[in-house]
Amino acid sequence: MNTDRLRAALLAWYDAHARDLPWRAPPGAARADPYRVWLSEVMLQQTTVPHAIPYFLKFTARWPTVGALAAEADGEVMAAWAGLGYYARARNLLACARAVAGGHGGVFPDTEEALRALPGLGAYTAAAVAAIAFDRPANVVDGNVERVMARLFAVDDPLPDAKPELKRLAAGLVRDERPGDWAQALMDLGATLCRPKQPLCERCPVSAHCQAVATGAPDTYPRRTAKAERPHRHGVAYVLTQGDRVALVRRPPKGLLGGMLALPTSEWRTARWSDGEALAAAPADLDWRGVGEVEHGFTHFTLTLRLLRAEGPAEGVIWSPRRDLDGLPSVFLKAAKAGLGNLL
Repeated sequence: MNTDRLRAALLAWYDAHARDLPWRAPPGAARADPYRVWLSEVMLQQTTVPHAIPYFLKFTARWPTVGALAAEADGEVMAAWAGLGYYARARNLLACARAVAGGHGGVFPDTEEALRALPGLGAYTAAAVAAIAFDRPANVVDGNVERVMARLFAVDDPLPDAKPELKRLAAGLVRDERPGDWAQALMDLGATLCRPKQPLCERCPVSAHCQAVATGAPDTYPRRTAKAERPHRHGVAYVLTQGDRVALVRRPPKGLLGGMLALPTSEWRTARWSDGEALAAAPADLDWRGVGEVEHGFTHFTLTLRLLRAEGPAEGVIWSPRRDLDGLPSVFLKAAKAGLGNLL
């Protein structure tokens, strides 16, 4: 494989076909804003680009600088994060913003090593910010880049075991020349042409260098081990109303959906809840009636929530107008809509 020709072909393609994304600087332009690069990378760890863009635009309109984000109350940021995946990332987002604002004068450090020392910045995010925002020759390897490497070099070891080898191969292509554009070119190639299914090899600028194309079956790369089936859990969610208000609770600060407002809920367990158990776990002794179920998938398990609804008072809850429920985590917003008959 001629690395210089491969790099030249991919960078030329990127110059002509780079995606227009709100956190990016155009190919060959001045460096991108590190705050915007960092924020986008944290968001994209759990969602797709089309889903992340509206959140990114709302975040940057409301908190245009890392200092503005650092000064915001935790609950406001958590509510704005609803729908973007793990809420631990929102907590890490705030911790990092406050570290940059308080310990670095509101300016992100410009080396991979210093970025890695910030709270919540893993190796990937530090490399991405270093390369894209500061043009450092960092090795940026996300899922798209892993797929491109697996195909370029026809790596037969399956994921996830192949990850160290794919990272090593990607590192061999990094140069001091245009490292930020190089990182984004690889990401764009994986996102638009070297897709997981039905890759568009006939349009790929580096197909002549691709060993998977030479095998005649590029879509069989990367190899993967069979996924274990996710465990399934059951719980009960309680849709308690008083007129136009709905009862919410604050979840514990640690754990899944930590610190977020939610519907009152039972424990989530492997066994279904009997009628007696469900009533015993309710937040108030009222006339509860079943109003169906909702299904929800988390990364590591799936969940069935049985829905019980009642009208009346309760202690230890937070009463919220129905119109303000859109900031709930998606599982609880789904349950509230179903339990209220979609009258939100």
